[in-house]
Amino acid sequence: MRILFIGDIVGSPGRTMVRDYLPKLKDKYHPHVTIVNGENAAAGKGITEKIYKQFLEWGAQAVTLGNHAWDKKEIFDFIDDAKYMVRPANFPQNNPGKGLVFLNVNGIEVAIINLQGRTFLAPIDDPFTKIDILIEEAKKRTDIIFVDFHAETTSEKQALGWYVDGRVSAIVGTHTHVQTADERILPNGTAYITDVGMTGPYDGILGVEKEAVLKRFLTNLPVRFNVDEKGSTQLSAIILTIDKKTGRAESIKRILINDDHPFFT
Repeated sequence: MRILFIGDIVGSPGRTMVRDYLPKLKDKYHPHVTIVNGENAAAGKGITEKIYKQFLEWGAQAVTLGNHAWDKKEIFDFIDDAKYMVRPANFPQNNPGKGLVFLNVNGIEVAIINLQGRTFLAPIDDPFTKIDILIEEAKKRTDIIFVDFHAETTSEKQALGWYVDGRVSAIVGTHTHVQTADERILPNGTAYITDVGMTGPYDGILGVEKEAVLKRFLTNLPVRFNVDEKGSTQLSAIILTIDKKTGRAESIKRILINDDHPFFT
């Protein structure tokens, strides 16, 4: 079982990269499941129904979210009907949407879980307690469990990785937008990476126009952050291989496409 996951898609530059490169990635890696993180897909904050449907049309089978899930008000009108959208499961219980989704791939089910960290982010429900509940629920149906952990600090991501080692197939970090070079299979068979990285602007700062970010650092004055739509672009992803019988990860490989790392078929 091969799973392709594309990291934080930022604005129209990120969407264009997904549209243009997802078919090429599928031709090269032949994934059975493709998942994208879309919480920054609409102008850098949030997601719309149109964009969600575009991702599915372009070949994604599930869309995960994060701390910007509610930034576009229209999400409340469609998230409960979006069968393949996964928002952080440790949002308070009365929040709309769902934090666990099952995909059926040729008779084999894959569980997709989205969680959000609490360090330097909103003090929502405990992701460690919540993951125990979700793993128990998922394992009633499948041993193939994929987790997108949307968190700020490397320590919290590593801690949850070790906490679930051997109980999920993969736990991958999102949110910080810089791809880390620490992909590995943990001792008990769980694939891990601290951050998959972002898909979108390559010449900005975390996807934002660098001039605005520099002004903020130099003056400490409030500035408006806009997605950098003028420079070159990048795509960050991983490809996983998972034993469909045991749910244990067999390999994890980083994918980075930009001007300095061109894509080769």
